[in-house]
Amino acid sequence: MKVYKTQLIKTVYDIEDLPPPDKKEVAFAGRSNVGKSSFLNAILGIKIAKVSSTPGKTRSINYYLVNDKYYFVDLPGYGFANVSKQEKERWNILMNEYFKNRFSLNAVSLLIDHRHMPQKLDYAMVEWLKDLGIPFLFILTKSDKLKKSEKDKLFKDIKSSFSTYGEYIYLPFSSKTKEGLKEVLKTIGEILGDNDWS
Repeated sequence: MKVYKTQLIKTVYDIEDLPPPDKKEVAFAGRSNVGKSSFLNAILGIKIAKVSSTPGKTRSINYYLVNDKYYFVDLPGYGFANVSKQEKERWNILMNEYFKNRFSLNAVSLLIDHRHMPQKLDYAMVEWLKDLGIPFLFILTKSDKLKKSEKDKLFKDIKSSFSTYGEYIYLPFSSKTKEGLKEVLKTIGEILGDNDWS
């Protein structure tokens, strides 16, 4: 698919405030330091998601209307350290309600830092999505920061570490060099049933 129009239409802190589930949507999840905002800016082609030097700033579910047809949903980063127990619990409730009840959700793109092996919370997210029967794929961010030999080895190791959960799509990506951009948009387009590149 080709992204030609994007607008932030809603910032949601409470599940009751979600927009009507009248459009197909793809959500983006990942640890709070995985580079999700930079990734979204890259695939949307404009600087619309706020990039912060402090990981985990996104505490809301942000809804982007793409091409007037689809929602790209920026979920709060997980694994943030400097928040209260109450805030973490609020996040858990918000995410649980979203995943369980959002019937217009087609898939989740799970962002993993290509430079490191997945962490405990990454596996927990995979198990959560699997338990709920939500389709997902992996996007390996910050690929430009690795030498080719490192990139190839970590790609195999990361894929192997998730292999017990099943077969999934793995897409290396760099917000800086735009490596993997076309592949990501093609995959999202296939998920949404949109193969328009015109």
